[in-house]
Amino acid sequence: MEVSLQDSWLWDDVVEQTKVAKEKGIDPLLWALQVSSSLSSSGVALPSTDLAHILVDYICWDNNVPILWKFLDKALMMKIVPPLLVLALLSQRVVPCRRSHPAAYRLYLELLKRHAFTLKCQINGPDYQKVMKSIDDSLHLFEIFGLQATEPGIVVVEFIFSIVWQLLDASLDDEGLLELTEERVSRWAIKPQEMEIDGHDIYDEKKIEYHERLRNFNTTMAIEIIGQFLQNKVTSRILYLARRNMSTHWVGFIQSLRLLGANSEALKNSKALTSEVLLELTSDSRIVLSRECKTSSLQKFHAVMAFGSLVSSAGLCHGSSRSDLWLPLDIVLEDAMDGYLVNTTSAIEIINGLIKTLQAINGTNWHDTFLGLWIASLRLVQRERDPIEGPVPRLDTRLCMLLSIITLVVADLIEEEEGASADETEYYSTDHWNEKKFPRKCRDDLVSSLQVLGDYQGLLAPPQSVVSAANQAAARAMLFVSGINVGSAYFECINMKDMPINCSGNMRHLIVEACIARNLLDTSAYFWPGYVNGRINQLPYSVPAQTPGWSSFMKGGPLTSVMVNALVSSPASSLAELEKIFEIAVNGSDDEKISAAVILCGASLLRGWNIQEYTVQFITRLMSPPVPADFAGSDSHLIDYAPMLNVLIVGIASVDCVQIFSLHGMVPQLACSLMPICEVFGSCVPNVSWTLPTGEEISPHAVFSNAFALLLKLWRFNHPPIEHGVGDVPTVGSQLTPEYLLLVRNSHLLSSENIHKDRNKRRLSEVASSSSPQPVFLDSFPKLKVWYRQHQRCIAATLSGLVHGTTVHQTVDLLLNMVFRKINRGSQSITSVTSGSSSSSGPGTEDNSLKPKLPAWDILEAVSYVVDAALTACAHGRLSPRELATGLKDLADFLPACLATIVSCFSAEVSRGVWKPVVMNGMDWPSPAANWSNVEEHIKKILAATGVDVPRLAAGCYCCQLKF
Repeated sequence: MEVSLQDSWLWDDVVEQTKVAKEKGIDPLLWALQVSSSLSSSGVALPSTDLAHILVDYICWDNNVPILWKFLDKALMMKIVPPLLVLALLSQRVVPCRRSHPAAYRLYLELLKRHAFTLKCQINGPDYQKVMKSIDDSLHLFEIFGLQATEPGIVVVEFIFSIVWQLLDASLDDEGLLELTEERVSRWAIKPQEMEIDGHDIYDEKKIEYHERLRNFNTTMAIEIIGQFLQNKVTSRILYLARRNMSTHWVGFIQSLRLLGANSEALKNSKALTSEVLLELTSDSRIVLSRECKTSSLQKFHAVMAFGSLVSSAGLCHGSSRSDLWLPLDIVLEDAMDGYLVNTTSAIEIINGLIKTLQAINGTNWHDTFLGLWIASLRLVQRERDPIEGPVPRLDTRLCMLLSIITLVVADLIEEEEGASADETEYYSTDHWNEKKFPRKCRDDLVSSLQVLGDYQGLLAPPQSVVSAANQAAARAMLFVSGINVGSAYFECINMKDMPINCSGNMRHLIVEACIARNLLDTSAYFWPGYVNGRINQLPYSVPAQTPGWSSFMKGGPLTSVMVNALVSSPASSLAELEKIFEIAVNGSDDEKISAAVILCGASLLRGWNIQEYTVQFITRLMSPPVPADFAGSDSHLIDYAPMLNVLIVGIASVDCVQIFSLHGMVPQLACSLMPICEVFGSCVPNVSWTLPTGEEISPHAVFSNAFALLLKLWRFNHPPIEHGVGDVPTVGSQLTPEYLLLVRNSHLLSSENIHKDRNKRRLSEVASSSSPQPVFLDSFPKLKVWYRQHQRCIAATLSGLVHGTTVHQTVDLLLNMVFRKINRGSQSITSVTSGSSSSSGPGTEDNSLKPKLPAWDILEAVSYVVDAALTACAHGRLSPRELATGLKDLADFLPACLATIVSCFSAEVSRGVWKPVVMNGMDWPSPAANWSNVEEHIKKILAATGVDVPRLAAGCYCCQLKF
């Protein structure tokens, strides 16, 4: 191999210096320093390609001794020689002689692991183009691949591809599988050109055995390195480029790789790679997946692969039927609308991972991926036109999914793709590849998908409640195209009917506005063909000077009642408007704080799609107000925030609001904020109250009950333990429990590099850190923990252990006499008839109108025993079902938080099967007989739409059999 020796004396001196260092056993670091100093003083640029050739030639094979490999390692570490060139040279010299020199092959593999995956720093190094040219000349890549190395980036791809393929053929040869390939021989240097002659120790049995073990280990290690090349983010992308641009070579490579994965014996000895994983890495779908190869990504892959028909029909779907490819996305979106299940994981993260997997499986480009995402989301909104009854999320949640969550998913996908494209451009810049990803490619596909979306008019019709917002979005675009510059104040007072041209908008206008707000598009979208209906020459009228709204508020308008009502009814249009409201909520007067809380929980939360993620964050942060600098009280500082906290809690308690928080991933932090509120206000004696600006008076019991009810909505509190595990299986993390919610919240505090790269996780981390930078555990809330443990015992089995004369026993008596005062006649009260779980007895209290002034936690601790005693009295005939229901209703009216314990106790009693069915005799309970015919007809109409044949029910029959 030719090496430039213009200064031959210099290189002779380096060789002599190396020879002396070897003989004297000089420290490798000292040798490296001496060589580096010598070359630098002679004006040789480092790293030196000439020195790389000289060192490899010197080692292979006349001086194949350990210390020289150490010299080479130090030269690589100190960047005296270019690592990629050294690896290229060693691949030509070591791999063919791996059987006679297994130790050298092992060292080559170690160097490969150490330097082949650090491409960025090497490509950014000096003389990059010179190094790549030297590699091309050494490996004769043009002769193999037939591509002109017009740019060094091409050589990088060819080099990585050749290194992996050479390892593959060498491993196949070592296991006797090479002859099973189609070519039966390798195009790479894997066998020596001359006959190998073993050294003098050929007859040393121990040496022979050692070499054999080392050869087997080397084969396993080489296969593991192949797996690393396929899994590493950078190298896998390089191999992807090879696949797309060297398709004829790729076919043979992938066939050989699958042959190895299916038949390798060495692979069975690997602890880092299995044949199943290697075969998975060779699949066409896996090649285009994210190269991180995280366990969660593989789980998502296999979950979606269950839709086998989708995969097999991917190439057969055209036109509208191609939407079938996105059926798993439809299912995930619809599942997210289930109001009975609150997800702790952000919908952004879930959909993001699913989209990447579906894109890989379907083999779609970004245009089709974005179009499928928009169509699935629009179908979700359209399905609300015929909503089902019950406490389920309605249109607001579905619009949140389309205009906020999906837009954020698209933003994250584009940010990740552009970041990866920037890395690729930095790693291997070339204009040769037809699949090169330009930074704007993903955004251009987003634009084209939204332009095509305009053809789906059936999906774009806005629901009635958002027609006005869609029309305003269309009018904004029309005014911009017409060259008329108006602010948001104009749209706060304009009536669309006054516009001289029809400004009817649709859902696409709202989607585009959401994308513009998040910098995914610019206003050039307003000029798309057919986006606006025309142009206007002048405005119909000017804007009044003093119109209450966000514009006047930002100009300094006070928060009067009229202003507050205007801000509650219309969503904020910018982050600056929200930040000003948040600042008032933190630093304003007490009344201003309440007004700010009301505004945040209004239209900005439900319909402020362009800034909804910030509204959710601000509300969550306000739920954990900081301790004032001048606070010196003995009680919690939360007491002073009672009115504002109550407004926030009530404002977000609806099913839609809770689900919106869930979609944005804020449920764990919301639970963490509610727990101290419950702990503090549940421990307060109700001898204080606060008056809201509306005149409503609230007590600690009211604040506690509202917070406690909202907290219980965040996990399935009333489900028995059997649903959390089977047999001796403990509660698992996938179940929503208070402990699990806190663990998820604490995980948001992590500030690893990956989290900072993920915009969604970065948002969650910022909110969690703003409330408390330290982890929070259930032990921090002793009252809540006591109730929770008792609650679990109540669900699992009947309560026992109520001791006569204790505080709990006295509270039980007070509550029983309060709620059942009308029937406590004579010398014996209800409490004298007890079950095994209650031993209380005694005369009833005469002053039945007196309500106990006890903290809420003390009352909740006694409610389980109250319910148990009442059920026992009902079972013994001392209490009728109607009186039982009326008494428990009075208890719930006194402290609404009691409903949670009442529901849990009743659910547990029903599951135990000890109660007989109630007789619907029209006296204790109303009989359904009068309305049954209407109910039956309604059921039949519903089932008829599904094609189910329902026979006519006989009179008095309360069961039906469905015949399919």
